[in-house]
Amino acid sequence: MNYAIPPAEQVSLAVEGSDNRFPVRRIYCVGRNYRAHAIEMGADPDREPPFFFMKPTDAIVENGTTITYPPQTENLHHEIELVVAIGTGGAAIPVADALTHVWGYAVGIDLTRRDIQNEAKKMGRPWDMGKGFDQSAPCTALRPVSEVGHPDTKDSKSIWIKVNGEIKQESTLDLHIWSTAETISYLSSLVALEPGDLIYMGTPEGVAAVMPGDIMEGHIDGVGDLSITIARA
Repeated sequence: MNYAIPPAEQVSLAVEGSDNRFPVRRIYCVGRNYRAHAIEMGADPDREPPFFFMKPTDAIVENGTTITYPPQTENLHHEIELVVAIGTGGAAIPVADALTHVWGYAVGIDLTRRDIQNEAKKMGRPWDMGKGFDQSAPCTALRPVSEVGHPDTKDSKSIWIKVNGEIKQESTLDLHIWSTAETISYLSSLVALEPGDLIYMGTPEGVAAVMPGDIMEGHIDGVGDLSITIARA
């Protein structure tokens, strides 16, 4: 096939303990999937079904990377999250079957230009540029289900993030409002999921600003550890 311009390179993630790569198709993110975080963002978590936003695929940043502080913001926030990798596609997937569509899991950070997002909310405009900017989706290598099982179906799997060695967010995966299975089922009623899709599963309370020079260290029990540095100005 001839292209008018060179096609973009396929974005992919490393697979832990393997030379294989996992091709990334789309990045879906679940909004306000922890009750305490929904409350700190001024929402009522008891009244709404899950909602989703997206990040561009090439927003992926791999573990150990130093990133630049993004432009047009003075309030960049970290949001530590479980990342679900879809290995088998489908539409209108029943909850009971949903976990069979999962290939593996990773640790991710949903970086957010909070000032841009908040201003867009006030004006009733889309807040894509608050979420879907360059280098806004750090993620570890993926670990297959055969190694890690399904983390949020197990009791009290810890999730936390440190900034410069200080704990900022800390919770457990069993406190997701919508489980991985429920999220996959609901999302697949809106769009057909395909192999290579990622789902960022939402963040606990404690989101806060980071600055140039900061080091973010994220962790989920049994899934992995993520380290991202923000370059000094």
